[in-house]
Formats: sequence, structure tokens, C-alpha cells
Amino acid sequence: MNPQDASSSLAWLDGEAHPVLPGDTILKFTDRHLGRGHVPTLCDAPQLEPYGACRVCSVEVALKADGPARVVAACHTPLAAGMHVFSESNKIQRLRRNILELVLSDHPPDCLTCEINGNCELQTVAAKVGVRKIRYRDGKNHLDQKKDLSHPYMTSELAKCINCSRCVRACDEVQGQFVLSMHGRGFNARIIKGLDTNFENSPCVSCGACSQACPTSAISDIFASKGIFATKKTRTVCTYCGVGCNLIVASKGNEILSIQAPADSEVNHSHTCLKGRYAFKFANHRDRLRKPLIRYNGHFEEATWEQAYGHIVKNLQRIKQEHGGDAVAGISSARCTNEENYLMQKFIRTVFGTNNIDACARVCHSPTAWGMQKAFGTGAATNSVADLEHTDCILIIGANPTEGHPVTGSKIKQRAMKGVPLIIVDPRKIELVPFARHHLQLRPGTNVALLNMFAYYILEAGMIDKEFIEKRCENWAEFETGLRSLDLDALEKIHGVDRAQVRAAAIDYANAESAMAFHGLGVTEHSHGSKTVMTIADIAMMTGNVGRPGVGVNPLRGQNNVQGAADMGCQPHQGAGYLPVNDPANHRLFESFYGARLSDQIGWKIPQMYDAALAGRLKALWVMGEDLVQTDPNTEHVKKALNALDFMVVQELFMTPTAEFANVVLPATSFFEKSGTFTSGERRVQRVNAVVPPLPGTRTDGQIIVDVMNLMGCHQPDYTPDGVLAEISRIVPFFKGATWEGLTDQGTQWPIQEGCVGTSILHVDTFKRGRGKFHFFPFQETREIVEHQGEFPMILTTGRLLEHYNCGTMTRRTGNALIVTQDELAIHPGDAQRKGILDGDLVRIFSARGEVRMRAKISDEVKPGILYCTFHFPEHLVNVVTSSECDEDTMCPEYKVVAVDVEKVSAPLPSHAEEAKPVV
Repeated sequence: MNPQDASSSLAWLDGEAHPVLPGDTILKFTDRHLGRGHVPTLCDAPQLEPYGACRVCSVEVALKADGPARVVAACHTPLAAGMHVFSESNKIQRLRRNILELVLSDHPPDCLTCEINGNCELQTVAAKVGVRKIRYRDGKNHLDQKKDLSHPYMTSELAKCINCSRCVRACDEVQGQFVLSMHGRGFNARIIKGLDTNFENSPCVSCGACSQACPTSAISDIFASKGIFATKKTRTVCTYCGVGCNLIVASKGNEILSIQAPADSEVNHSHTCLKGRYAFKFANHRDRLRKPLIRYNGHFEEATWEQAYGHIVKNLQRIKQEHGGDAVAGISSARCTNEENYLMQKFIRTVFGTNNIDACARVCHSPTAWGMQKAFGTGAATNSVADLEHTDCILIIGANPTEGHPVTGSKIKQRAMKGVPLIIVDPRKIELVPFARHHLQLRPGTNVALLNMFAYYILEAGMIDKEFIEKRCENWAEFETGLRSLDLDALEKIHGVDRAQVRAAAIDYANAESAMAFHGLGVTEHSHGSKTVMTIADIAMMTGNVGRPGVGVNPLRGQNNVQGAADMGCQPHQGAGYLPVNDPANHRLFESFYGARLSDQIGWKIPQMYDAALAGRLKALWVMGEDLVQTDPNTEHVKKALNALDFMVVQELFMTPTAEFANVVLPATSFFEKSGTFTSGERRVQRVNAVVPPLPGTRTDGQIIVDVMNLMGCHQPDYTPDGVLAEISRIVPFFKGATWEGLTDQGTQWPIQEGCVGTSILHVDTFKRGRGKFHFFPFQETREIVEHQGEFPMILTTGRLLEHYNCGTMTRRTGNALIVTQDELAIHPGDAQRKGILDGDLVRIFSARGEVRMRAKISDEVKPGILYCTFHFPEHLVNVVTSSECDEDTMCPEYKVVAVDVEKVSAPLPSHAEEAKPVV
């Protein structure tokens, strides 16, 4: 290479030459070669775009080493080859000191008593630039601002604000909420919340992005999360949803003090929702179970672990001897680690010789796994969330990401605000609708009808990818014939969306170079859930949107380890690694690997377990970390089934409605007290690291299973995450290269090859099943509507809130319970007027199964005839009214279509449905 060519890609930093990288700013350049902080800054943060407000990062640049130099802000000035950067000239040092003196003249001099003393960026930068005195008079405009303590989490003391706008930009660029803004000009400029109100009355969603971004304590939280009180900081993974956010948990002794989000996380990059950042006080709540409980004569009595184990083993051995192993079943948990789920299915299969094992994936994303396996060969997300940066169109079907998957939802919102077309298929006006180009507000239960029309218009417009279809897919002719046979008039009446809207959305999707589809429980929790998933796969394949960046079919997994529980074999038809248990070769493989006699018969799914219990065929049930009574549909049916059992064991953190039915309750540990791995919705296997030891008297779920396995004659070493992961890697094909050490802080997306090398995109050259398979399904009305809508003319659909997690067992024991205190029923203004219901009225929602009562919220988020509510509060037990209808392929319950009616009531709530009260 010519020496002159080599020098053309170099820049000089304080006299030393270094290579220039694409996209370099001067600050990135200096950070890389001198370390972050060498060039000080106050307005720059790794999660924010360069801004240039504070000018503390000023440097001198010249085109020649001895040429004339000019002062620029390093943070937003692009670096060019041949530049000479001087980071510490006398002129620059004087300039930085002068800027800091001006800032400090308007800042309270109470550093020693400030909550972030020792970790204040202003303090650090002032010391670095050598401020020893302040030559300016004290400012008067900020020092009299009172501290805002109105909010359950967020605090502010804007007298300490330095007007760097990091909080405003974090709210805008990270969360996309636009709550904070700069009001006034010049010396009168100040931060305001909402329309100049306090945190409590503002639209703040408590994500804490502003607090983490603030370089002082001007905006903080009740946990003083930027303080230096902690003696240990542990990196782990959040337990609240399938995004898989990384957390840095600060602790002292056995107490968790606060949580921040690591800036280097590929998943969440300094961002979390309020659950991940603030809802941790449940971990040592007074209600936590701390001793095993055994039911005697209808009442629980405290017991030792030895007594509890003895009672369990005696009864399970009795039932196995009297009724056979198929009289026992287990239900595992998406809240538990991969290793614990793996041990749970191994326990049921090896000790009892039955495949009666299932998990909560059954009641949420089992249609995703089944449908995507049928279409692609693998039942998991084809791409990574990071591919949002490469997509030209986003299709969201039956999901509400800003509430259910907040960090991913914020990323989608950011892309939509930057002009990427967003298509939303949902019966509600969710938060993302104002940012969408198309909102196809269909009737609940008609996904297949609408998506068939969507696919038809792509075909009609000639916008299919013929080459992709011919080379990589099969069964196209049957699918095309099905589409051409559609009655568009009938479909339009069924789903209730103008066909012109559907056509426009379909053309935008097909016209995009890369289109990315996301779906959630609004797809899967239907009687046609699996068919909808396959139809979404059809649409992706017919447009060639599989196997490259920025495309694919990407389920938004509900709980933190739904993906992992299924991967580990917690389902009755497939063992670990999705290997069918009734395949002779797999059966021999599992028997050889486990050294035990196993069943080759498909076991019971959760709904079948209830029926078997009522029929007297299921005698014992072991439940690990699931609240069946509150979260499964048709609550009275579930209660009857649990009452019919001979023996039931529940591992839990708290005394839940389900635990109240148990014969033995075992006190387990939260994710803060255990180590293992979670697998997020994008197939990312990440390490969960124990922050504090288990509460006295509790044990990890994995160790509990190991203890009982050993007592029942199945040898299993004591629980260690690395040890169990090593066993998993020998039997689960796509975990082959996984090791505890190899996962590192960022985790690895499966399939994992030797050396812990992951896979970000699936089906790049070929589908897992060989060729992608098209499926056509004509629309079928759900039996719930056919059989009951005459008597119950309205449709109830259910979902989740940002502030709470499923049954609320954990979040109701945090400050979140002060933000949202009860479930509410959303009802259209026209329906409310027709039924004489006012906002806040107590109403009765009733179906063929029963009734519940809650407060009404009049809202146009739903169409006339549609009702919506959440199911977080046990005081309401919303699932009393939901049905036992389920997806015909997977038996996933149909929570999203419930035939009901509603009326105003004046009588008080029944005793089982009292107004919700916070338990913080």
C-alpha cells in the first residue's frame, strides 16, 4: 500500500496517529483511544444521539499539526481523515473551566449531602477540569425549586438541573413518551413535566430513562439508584417479559437497593420499563413464604423441609403404586430458568414414566410453536429485534408491545416516528396506533378472515416473490387456489374492516424491500390461533420476507422464559429440544440418555389435566410457579379440577389462589436469588445471576426438584447452573455449543454451535423443514360466538397492562400497585350510553360461566359491541367469565373472544371480588 494511502485513513490525536472508523465523531475517536471521560462531557450519554449543548467536550482541530486550529464540540463533530485533534490545549482547559464555573454558579453547593455524592458526573467533570473557585455570582432562578416527591418512584430536585437536556432526550429518543421538555429561554430555561405539572400528574410511564440519563440528581428515583451505597453490583436478566432486558442490580448485604440498565446491553441499551427497573420490592416482601406448609384437616401447618419432603414422597409413591405413573402430572413455569424447567420435565418423565408435563406456554404461545414448526420447521422467532434498524415496514398483529414488551415497543415507536410504515391489526386502539400508517381494527376472533384478505390483495397485485416461492417453498398451488376462492364481500362483513384499508396495508407490506412481522397473544389465544400463525408465515413467504435482515415472523413472547420452557421439553408431545416423544428413535435416545424407562405415549396438556382430574384419572399434580386459578380460563372449572385431586404440590413465592388448593406448599426463590439461564423471545440465551442469597427458609426451584428426584430414587447432582446447562447441551441439538462461561454478558441466540457461536437469523438458505410450507385455511367462526352470542351479545377480550405482570403476584407488592390499583372495563361511549353506564360506575360482566364486577372506563379504544379488561387483580378474577374454548391444534385457551353482556349495578361487590387494595 502506498504510504500516502495509509495516512489518508488516519487522524491525529494529541500528536499520535490512529485509524478513522466509519461513523466516527471526534468524541468516539477520543473515547476509543484515550478512554471514556478523558474528554469530559455533560450532555453526552451512550444511549443518546449527540447533542452539543454543554460544550464541555470542546477540543481544537486543525488540518495540519502546526496549522490554525478551531474549537468544536467533540460529541457531534464528524471525524475526518487527516484531522489533528488537540484534547488538552491550554485554550481548551481554560474554556472547560469557564463553562463549569458558569454551571456551578447556578447549582446548590450541597455535594456532601447529595444522594449521588461520589457518583455525580458534574462533580467528576468539575474535578477533572480543575475548578477550584467560582468567579461568578450565584444564580437565582433554579435554587428555589422544591423537590417533587409526588410519584411512587420518580423524584426531581430541579435546583440541581444543569440544562443538559439529557432527560428530555432520553424521554424522546429512548422511551418515545415526550413527557419532559425545556421551557423558557436563556437563563430562565428549565425542565417541565407535561404541561408544567408534577411527575404524578404527568403522562410519565416511570421507565426511569430520564433518571439514568441525568448527570446529577436533578431527576432521580426513590431508590437513589445513582448513589454509591451498594457494596455489590450484579448483572442479571429481568423476569417480567420476553424481551430479556439486562439489569445491573445494586445490593448491600442481603438487601436489593436499586436497579439500572447497562449501557452495553445489546437487548436494552440503558433502557427498561418500570417493572424491570423499579418493581423489585416483592423480593423481600413480608408476604413471602418462608417455611414449607402441609395441609392437615383443611388447614396449613408449618413444617420442616424434611417433613415436607417426606410427606410428598410418601404420597407420590402411594399414588404411583396404586394408579400408575400416568396418574401424576406436572406443570412447569416460564418464570423459572431453563435449567429448572429441564429438571422439571426430567423429573416427571423419569420418576413417573409419564409425559404428563406442560407449562404456561400452553396458555399463550403454543400455537406459535406449532404453527411455525408446520410452516418453517422451527417454532421460534426468525430474526432479532435489532433487525428493526434494517426493516422498511413493520406489521404488528394482535400485540400491544408498548404495554406487554415495553422496550421492544419503544424501539418500534422510534422507527415509526422516523417514517417506517407501521401496520397494526388489533381490535383496540393501542398506544402505537397514532404512529401507524394503517390500523385494521377487526372484530376479535376474525384474524384468519382479515389475513386471508390481506394475502389475497398481495396476490392480486402481482407482488409475490415468485423466485423465493419456487426455490424455497411448497404447496403454493393449494394456497393460491384457496386465496382465489375467497368471497371478499363475506370476509369484509366478518372482520368489519373496509377492504380498501386492508388492500392499502397489504400493498405497503408487499412493496417494502424488507418487512418485519410481530405477533402476540391476540393471535395465539384464539380457537384458530395456530391457523393464524401459519397464515402470517404464508404472508412472509409469499413476499420473500424470510431469511435475511429486517424481515421474518417474530412472536412477542409473553413471559420471560416461555421460549425456554418449551425448548427444554415442558410439553406433553415433545421432549427436550422439540424431539417428539412418540418417535421410536427419539424414545430410544431419551431412555439411553436418562438411563430410565420412559413412556412413548403423548401426555396430557393442561386443559386435559383438568378433565382427567374431574374424571378421576389424574390423582396428583405438581405445580412450579404457576397461578392456575387466576390465569387459566373458566376459573370455576379449574377450581373443581384442583379440588378433585388426591394430592397437589405447589412451589411458590407467595400464597396464591392456586397454592390455597395444595396439600404441600414449598417456599421457592425469586430470580434475584437464583442462577441459571433465560431464553428471550428472540432465542437469546442469557445468564441469570443470583443477586442475594435465598431468603431464610426458602430453596431454589431447581434444588427442590433435585432433592425430590433423589429421594424418589433418581440420582441427580445438586443444582448448579453450569452443571445442568452442560447436561442440556448434550441432549438439546440447538444448545450443543452452549456453556456457562461462553454465554458472556450478551448471551447467545440459538442454534448455538461449538464455541458458543450463536445464530441471529434463521432459515437463511433453507428452512429447517427443508421447504417452507404454505397452508390455506378458510375462516371458521369460534363456537363461543356461535353458541352464546344470542344470549350474550357483546365480546370481551382481555390483555395486560404496562404496570402489572399477569396475575400481579409480584407487581402488586411493589410501588406499581400505587400507580394502577385495579382492573377496569373499557366500554365504548355508545354502549355505555345505551346501558346507562357512567365512567367509574360499578358494572357486572356476565357470561355462560359466571360473572365478575369492576369499574367501567368509557373509552373509544374499542368499537361498539366490544369490551376490554385486564386480569391482574385476584379481587376480580376475570377468568371466571372466560371459556374453555381453545385452539383446536394446541388447546391454547381462547381468552380473546368471550361472549358476555354488561350492566350497571348498585349493589356492593361480592366478598370474593372486593375493590383491589395495594399490598405494598
